[in-house]
Amino acid sequence: MNHLAPLRALADGGREPRAKAVVFIFLSGGLSQIDSFDPKPDAPEQFRGEFQPIATATPGLRICEHLPLLAARSRSWALCRSLTHPSNDHSASHYIMLTGRSVLPEGFDLNKPRPGDWPALAAVAGYARPAVNNLPPAVVLPETLIHRTGRVVPGQFAGQMGPRWDPWVVSASPYNAVGYGAYPEYGFHHEIGALNPKDLVFQAPNLSLPEALSRGRLDARLDLLAAVDGQRRDLEQAAETEQFDRHRQEAVALLSDSAVRRAFDVTHADPKLQERYGRNAFGWSLLMARRLVEAGVGLVQVNLGNNETWDTHQAAFPNLKQFLLPPLDRSVSALLDDLDESGLLDGTLVVMAGEFGRTPRVFSIPGAKLPGRDHWGRVQTVFFAGGGAPGGAGIG
Repeated sequence: MNHLAPLRALADGGREPRAKAVVFIFLSGGLSQIDSFDPKPDAPEQFRGEFQPIATATPGLRICEHLPLLAARSRSWALCRSLTHPSNDHSASHYIMLTGRSVLPEGFDLNKPRPGDWPALAAVAGYARPAVNNLPPAVVLPETLIHRTGRVVPGQFAGQMGPRWDPWVVSASPYNAVGYGAYPEYGFHHEIGALNPKDLVFQAPNLSLPEALSRGRLDARLDLLAAVDGQRRDLEQAAETEQFDRHRQEAVALLSDSAVRRAFDVTHADPKLQERYGRNAFGWSLLMARRLVEAGVGLVQVNLGNNETWDTHQAAFPNLKQFLLPPLDRSVSALLDDLDESGLLDGTLVVMAGEFGRTPRVFSIPGAKLPGRDHWGRVQTVFFAGGGAPGGAGIG
């Protein structure tokens, strides 16, 4: 079946895009396209792997058997199975996917961000889009991407735009060099399987006022601060003052706006809603993203995968089956349903991708007990939903 036709019809129609907000789900480590949205059922096992394809709600479109909830919702999403770029390196590929630039800048450093880097998409969105309700125009959650070796992944920051435009990050996920995945429900280690370190706890930011600081006292302090600002304003450069005011407005909104506090307080949300998304890092992160979109944030980047979680070099099939695909299937399906039921899906584009796919042949690293994957920048599958994307479509 030719699934390209709906996308062609959309392009030929010349319609204006309907998306008012974007949720960019970034699968750090690189989701294997063959073991998720682009199965190769007729290929030999050393290529197609252990998983079987299942039918979706779209005739002729099949995906991995461990994504049954998304399969049932295929009329709400589309696939591009042919995204390509020139790198097989994690850092360079992160940079490419997070900045949209396939050519690395002069002096690019695989181990850290540099001022000469191209800006991240989230930084550009934060600069170009006006703030709504004193919230940042763009938010990244639940963490800055830091590898277990301490390498800070380049491509996440403002780079040439300057640090004042670095994306606003909600730090709900502590840096941990041992555990991976959608903890605590699906925490694991690539080699030994199930693992949930006690220090790996998803913690949404506490935006309530300190007990000793009432709303009245906060207002009084803000009035005092305004008076001081008035005396100082003539002594400061306009740009610096405007930047200070912007950060102050954001801070006040976070402290004083009940709707904003509710958007972040996902671990205390209605138990049924948490169960729907999953009581884990994946589910809470996507629930927070949905609430931030409703509150007026234009771009929410959700990093699903600490320490390059999706880089399943060993024991790929049991790790995907037990710890990665089930919470992904559950949380993304819940996000699509929630956005649809609330009337937000048509105006919210959901994009899901990693930094690359896997090599066509199943790969084994020396000493590993079970096989896995290797890096493959030449092709990966990108998932689209909402925002006018045609459901049930597949390219490639």
